[in-house]
Amino acid sequence: DIGFLPSANARKHSGPVKMVYLLGADDFSEDDVPKDAFVVYQGHHGDRGAARADVVLPGAAYTEKAGTYVNFEGRVQATRAAVPLVGNAREDWKILRAVSEVVGKPLPYDTREQLQKRLVEVAPHFARLQTVEAPVWLNGQYVKALAAQAAAAPAAGVLKSPIDNFFMTDAISRASQTMAKCVQARQQMQSQ
Repeated sequence: DIGFLPSANARKHSGPVKMVYLLGADDFSEDDVPKDAFVVYQGHHGDRGAARADVVLPGAAYTEKAGTYVNFEGRVQATRAAVPLVGNAREDWKILRAVSEVVGKPLPYDTREQLQKRLVEVAPHFARLQTVEAPVWLNGQYVKALAAQAAAAPAAGVLKSPIDNFFMTDAISRASQTMAKCVQARQQMQSQ
């Protein structure tokens, strides 16, 4: 609605990238962000994205905001805030609404209820809470692609995960002193 381009579409953009908006993005390659680009980070925990940013817009953690989520089985679920916002943090939709005004393309909602109504206009299944939706799977294209991969010859060599340390793969875990101690203990145990 504002005109932002997701990263896949941004890469198709022919001109130089002047601005990058990291919406909760902490796991990105520094090579994908031009050195002279103006970087805005919106999120919580202030990990890699915040360290690279020129401006940080503190967003609420999932425990600090009401939200609508789709779980793994396709069930739309609504949540409420469990704890109050900390410091200057704001709910993400409120930050994006404020940014939309600054860039001259105000979004057509001012309340969470209006936002929910817009979400239902775009994706009607969001009106049906606690209902498992039949998967669309990209109109069958996903299943066809999987079948083609299954029919192909397996890759030679040993399969290896690209993740060296699963326990530190997200910003919340990396910010946790407890997780750091657990990882240290695990590494000591493995070296014995």
